[in-house]
Amino acid sequence: MDIQRPFWLKQIQGLWKKRPIVWLAGVRRTGKTTLAESISDSTFINCDLPSEQRRLQDPEEFFKSLKTKVVIFDEIHQLDEASQILKIAADQFKRVRVLATGSSTMVAGRKFKDSLTDRKRNLHFLPVLVSELDVFGRTLQHRIFHGGLPPSLLIDQIDTDFFAEWLDSFYSRDVQELFQVERRQPFLKVLEYVLVLNGQQVDVTKLAKACGISRPTAIRYLEILEVTQAISIVRPHSTNPLQEIIRQPKIYGFDTGFSCYARGIKDLRNEDKGLYLENLTLETMQALGLGKKIHYWRNKNQNEIDFVLTISASEVMAIECKWKEDNFDIGNLEIFRKSNPKGANWVITADSKTRTIKRKNLQLQFINIFDLQTFLESKLEKTLR
Repeated sequence: MDIQRPFWLKQIQGLWKKRPIVWLAGVRRTGKTTLAESISDSTFINCDLPSEQRRLQDPEEFFKSLKTKVVIFDEIHQLDEASQILKIAADQFKRVRVLATGSSTMVAGRKFKDSLTDRKRNLHFLPVLVSELDVFGRTLQHRIFHGGLPPSLLIDQIDTDFFAEWLDSFYSRDVQELFQVERRQPFLKVLEYVLVLNGQQVDVTKLAKACGISRPTAIRYLEILEVTQAISIVRPHSTNPLQEIIRQPKIYGFDTGFSCYARGIKDLRNEDKGLYLENLTLETMQALGLGKKIHYWRNKNQNEIDFVLTISASEVMAIECKWKEDNFDIGNLEIFRKSNPKGANWVITADSKTRTIKRKNLQLQFINIFDLQTFLESKLEKTLR
């Protein structure tokens, strides 16, 4: 099934205008290789193959012999001298554009001898976005339950073996091989724990106790999960530390399907759909490069805003996610705006018509999840950087 993904191709082309190397990182089976192979007029190198590794033993000769202006190094961390090869490409063959794929951007920092400062840009490649569902021929609920990895998304019935096999492969190739984590069961138990608690605050001490490990080990495992992009950590926004949560992060799993699998969900309830709408909203923001601007807000009375986007020192956008428009209660937003008066208020739903209304002196922008990417792109052009 030949499915084009123009959003990601556009992102790559845009980054190539800024730097000669784009590092495409994402969890395994998201379709990095398929996307890379779809780039026209390019030379594709599978770095897992010994024959290709031998071909790159003389990088200068390799680049001199190129017939294309684009070269793709798939799974580049398999090369012993990967950083040297990329540095030669950037410094000596300035018309060449490079796409390097891998499961973790951290590999570029830890394993590579050169950080490639000012030569590369990172692109976080995510599971299938809501805006891509039409071309995949799948509904929003199917996307939530099956997840966004194409092998699972494209089948009609849930294949639990796929999830189990993926976890085994993730541990053996992305964790044990790259980070030398020798204790498989405790590590995967930590991942399962956060997948079950998806979107909730995580107390590291409780996590460590539940998984039978020390607190420092739990912290290390969470760091590995974050750099391998298996989890997203959303930290709190605060302007009043005495009244607001300032330390505990919320942690989201990398894929809704894996969270459903870890929780043993057989049928999606509305409360499940509302939670996973947060995941889809988060992924849309991350796809547009807003990861570092995303926070959440909660005070000590448990009033909460799902996401807060920093626009400027004095302006923050509040984003609430509700599966149905009727589920939205303006109360939390009213409390939030008392200490953060400036900024737009967006309510993301799966059933509302996209429109602006005024309620209790607050202007609200209701946005259907299928329109969110367009709205964010418009906001990026105007204010977000």
